[in-house]
Amino acid sequence: MPKILVVDDEEHIVELIRFNLEREGYEVITALDGNAAIEAARSQRPDLILLDVMLPGQDGLAVCRELQQGEETRHIPVIMLSARGEELDKILGLEMGADDYVTKPFSPRELLARVKARLRRTVIEAESRNTRPERGKLVHGRLVIDQDRFLVTLDGIKQDLTPKEFELLRFLASEPGKVFSRDYLLEQIWGYDYAGDSRTVDVHIRHIRQKLEQVPGAPQYIETVRGVGYRFREVP
Repeated sequence: MPKILVVDDEEHIVELIRFNLEREGYEVITALDGNAAIEAARSQRPDLILLDVMLPGQDGLAVCRELQQGEETRHIPVIMLSARGEELDKILGLEMGADDYVTKPFSPRELLARVKARLRRTVIEAESRNTRPERGKLVHGRLVIDQDRFLVTLDGIKQDLTPKEFELLRFLASEPGKVFSRDYLLEQIWGYDYAGDSRTVDVHIRHIRQKLEQVPGAPQYIETVRGVGYRFREVP
């Protein structure tokens, strides 16, 4: 069964989550602070991380950011846990690379549903990578998307995109000029059983633009189609 890393500084919450996950057959490892979480992620390579935002030492957002920067940990899916349910906190979590966000207090049934959905998506993504033929490169002017190496370069310089940012950019760039709704992008990139909403797409688009666009407010690659969604511009 998959291995799950549970990170929270409240031991009773850790034990509650551990009990419910182990009852479902999952292997559980735990950490009580940010530094221990990073060490456990690097050494244990869990299949999923449940990560509290408010932690001693490095908080959950900093931990998520550091994991995303590590080659060996950036593909581990992260579900953030927090008693703070404000929209800004959710957006920050998503911008740091989290795949989902659960607000405390949560029911064990809800958390298990999120865990199962994210792990199913991970299996689907892995099977897709292992079975699909080589797809080559998408070249749009100065921007090159190497689909087989999961690499994006701009003017020959590697751009540090998260896995979700890469998939979203690749999907849009594969059909330049075509408009996709937020809901359709959410289904295609995050999966039909994702529990989030379409603002997740907006957050990731904004983050991609920050990394690729030179002039704020004048997108060169990804355009917003008001009231509909997004399209990738046809770049010569």
